[in-house]
Amino acid sequence: MPFNNRSRLNPSQVEDRRGMGGGAKVAMGGGGLGLVVLVVALLLGVDPSSLGSLAEPPTSVSTESSGSTSSLEEQCRTGADANTREDCRIVGFVNSIQSFWTDEFARRGASYTPAKLVLFTGATEAACGYASAAVGPFYCPNDQQVYLDMSFFDELRTRFGAQGGSFAEAYVLAHEYGHHVQDLTGALEASAGARDTGPTSNAVLTELQADCLAGVWTYHATETGYLTQVTDAEIAQSLDAAAAVGDDRIQRETQGYVSPESWTHGSSEQRQMALKDGLQTGNLDTCATPGWTP
Repeated sequence: MPFNNRSRLNPSQVEDRRGMGGGAKVAMGGGGLGLVVLVVALLLGVDPSSLGSLAEPPTSVSTESSGSTSSLEEQCRTGADANTREDCRIVGFVNSIQSFWTDEFARRGASYTPAKLVLFTGATEAACGYASAAVGPFYCPNDQQVYLDMSFFDELRTRFGAQGGSFAEAYVLAHEYGHHVQDLTGALEASAGARDTGPTSNAVLTELQADCLAGVWTYHATETGYLTQVTDAEIAQSLDAAAAVGDDRIQRETQGYVSPESWTHGSSEQRQMALKDGLQTGNLDTCATPGWTP
C-alpha cells in the first residue's frame, strides 16, 4: 500500500455507523431520493423506478441511527494503520482527497467545505432518504455527506467483474467527492432537474465530470503527503473500476443488450476517458462542462 507510514490520519472526517440499525423513515427534501438516484446509479445501474421503496425502511430495522468515530480514532491514527486495515485505508483516502480540494479551492480564492464520509452496514438514514446497501455508494447534497457500505467493494469485483484493489476503492471515493465539489460550485444543483438520458445528456456529463475530478485528485494525490506513490498498476485499478460501471457494460450483463438512449452515467469508454482526462492533466479546468467553469 502506498501510504506514508508517518502521516497523521484524521478519523473525524469519517462517521462509523457499521453494525447499527438504519433508523426510522426520513422525509424527502428538495430533490429527495430522485437526486440520490442520479448520483447513486453511477455504480449500480439501478432502474430509478425500482428505488421508490428505499424511502421507507422495513419495520424490522432498529431505530438506532447515531454513529461515532471512536473505534476509528483508536485504530486509525497513522499511515501505517492505513497500510494494514481497510477501514483505515478509507480514512486515509478521504483525508487525502479533502486535503487536495481544500488547497485547490484556496488556490482559486474559494473555500472548501469538508464532507463527512458515513460508513454503514446494510442500511442507514440520510437527509435524502432511507437507503440500503443495494443502492451502493452515494453523495447526498441535502446533508453534504458521502455514504458507503464497504461490502460494495466486494460486489464491484463479484458482480461487476472489476479486478478490485486499493485504487478501485480510491476511485469510488474520489468520484463521490467529485459530486461534493460539484455541489459546492453549483454544478450539481444545475443538473438536478435534468431528465434527459443518452451518451451526451446532462446526466451523463455530470457523472463524467465527477470521474474527471477523481482523476485530478489522483494526479495530485502524493502532494497531499498521505500517499508516497501512485503506481501504474494502481492507476490501472481505477481505470478498470470505471470501465466496470459503464452503462453499456452493465446493460449487456444484466439485460443482454445495450440501449444507449437510456444511459445516465456513460459508457465504459466514456468513463475511462473522463478519468484519464483528469489523470493526465491534473487540471480542474479540464473537467469543465457546459454550464460550469471551475
